[in-house]
Amino acid sequence: MNRIDRLFGFVILLQAQRYVPAERIAAQFGISVRTVYRDVRALGEQGIPVSFETGRGYFLVPGYFLPPVSFTTEEASALLLLETLGATLTDRSLQPLVAAALQKVRAVLRPPDQARLAQLDHGMQLAVPEYQEHYTQHLASMQAAIAGRHVLELGYRDKQGRDTQRRVEPIGLVFYNFTWQLVAWCQLRQAYRQFRVSRVQHLTVTTLRFTNPAPLSLTAYLASLNLPTAH
Repeated sequence: MNRIDRLFGFVILLQAQRYVPAERIAAQFGISVRTVYRDVRALGEQGIPVSFETGRGYFLVPGYFLPPVSFTTEEASALLLLETLGATLTDRSLQPLVAAALQKVRAVLRPPDQARLAQLDHGMQLAVPEYQEHYTQHLASMQAAIAGRHVLELGYRDKQGRDTQRRVEPIGLVFYNFTWQLVAWCQLRQAYRQFRVSRVQHLTVTTLRFTNPAPLSLTAYLASLNLPTAH
């Protein structure tokens, strides 16, 4: 990677995360910490406001945004594959968002690359088992509750067909054995539970905050079950 590409990647990384330590930047780009310091100075000379907070790392001064980026044909092709996966393995709440995001990618491609991507679009399909559940419409709301640490009110039907009302504090979503599972602290049971998304009859994202003072991370929860995780 040449220096211009590295500096561009540096800014993208800072724009995506609030704080990034120098050691992590060095590891990501395969450079020394001393080179990170030089890159920070170079960005400052170009008017890009990178600052530093002790104990946390580098950050972009609030208010600075990098102009919209362009994509190579190869990057757009990779995103097209993700759209194929998203259209099949998510649900109705996320599918249009995935399609809209890729449409923005197509819009910044040159006409020849747009034509190539359209040709590739016809050459990819994903075949999944018939029991694949993708007709729900709750994943986007669940993501919002996880990110905002808001309590969810669920109408849930268990495998015996019994309906219950739950207030839960979601910590993550897991795609396992071709089903989506919501992992959450159940206020009724006072324990972590998994809720199969296809059995959620209705849900509301409340303004209530979590009551559990020390929620588990999703990784820690899965480790307690000895389920495989991707890192």
